[in-house]
Amino acid sequence: MGRIKTLLSSTAHKLAIEPYTVALLGMVVLASVLPASGQVADVLGNVTTFAIGLLFFLHGAKLSRDAIVAGLLHWRLHLLVLASTFVMFPLMGLAIKPLALGLLTPDLYLGILFLCVLPSTVQSSIAFTAMARGNVAAAVCSASASNFLGIFLTPLLVGALIVQGAGDAGFGWPQVLSIVEQLLLPFLAGQLLRPWIGAFIDRHKPVLRYVDQGSILLVVYTAFSESVTEGLWQHVSGATLAALLGICALMLAIALGLATWTSRRLGFSKEDEITIVFCGSKKSLATGVPMAKVLFAPSALGMIILPVMLFHQIQLMVCAVLAQRWARRKEKVAVATADGSQRV
Repeated sequence: MGRIKTLLSSTAHKLAIEPYTVALLGMVVLASVLPASGQVADVLGNVTTFAIGLLFFLHGAKLSRDAIVAGLLHWRLHLLVLASTFVMFPLMGLAIKPLALGLLTPDLYLGILFLCVLPSTVQSSIAFTAMARGNVAAAVCSASASNFLGIFLTPLLVGALIVQGAGDAGFGWPQVLSIVEQLLLPFLAGQLLRPWIGAFIDRHKPVLRYVDQGSILLVVYTAFSESVTEGLWQHVSGATLAALLGICALMLAIALGLATWTSRRLGFSKEDEITIVFCGSKKSLATGVPMAKVLFAPSALGMIILPVMLFHQIQLMVCAVLAQRWARRKEKVAVATADGSQRV
């Protein structure tokens, strides 16, 4: 119960624009006004590489094997979530190409494709599922499995979908292989050491959360610094930003609608449907920003991660409203049942 209360409290803070989102926007503004360059940029690049390794080490150390094993029995739900994350989203990214290229720059469209191949979020997926009284155990398993598999699947999908048209982004198979060194090895090291450091990690999650967020803020600042130096804001107008927001909102609406329709067609319970909707419609900023740093050239990073940042905030606000709606529906049913029993 204590864990669910913590998750509910965390979700309540996401109903408005959270401080972390303000900090992300602050990094973009700081990089736009005072971009890092020269030797400072080189030093920040090295620090960022270390921070990303530490971030994925902590991801590995925090991932509970018991939660994965406990949830594996619900394999139909997990397969549907993974299909939504790594099949439906990439296909949607390809399908909207004519619309996106008509409204956005080619680099921003690459950012949308990159968004589509990212794994699901962990914390917010579980938090919203708990708030809406869905299947929390299944959400823990699905979100964790999505992030673990994403370390392998995201680079492969980037290579399959983006490599042909990403010459300007500096992408290539060496970047795919480098993810093993910078992301996978630290992640596996964290998993292997979890029996010894897991208790410490679990006790200090609130503090270690700042390490996660600080690493991402650092990557965002260095990424936008390089892009601003290369003329980012000369290519992104207010109209382009508005169009990008609209496309991100459209993609989220399609993902939510398909997840809801499919789960009902396949006969899942309401609790499972809630889990499928929240875990299958989200994309992870915490994983996406470090991966972009590894996979793409610094000059393209600003364009690549901008769609991810916008989609992240839209999904938090929309899913918070949905979670509240489902929570209220449950409460109304409980009240009606209580009244009926009194009349009887």
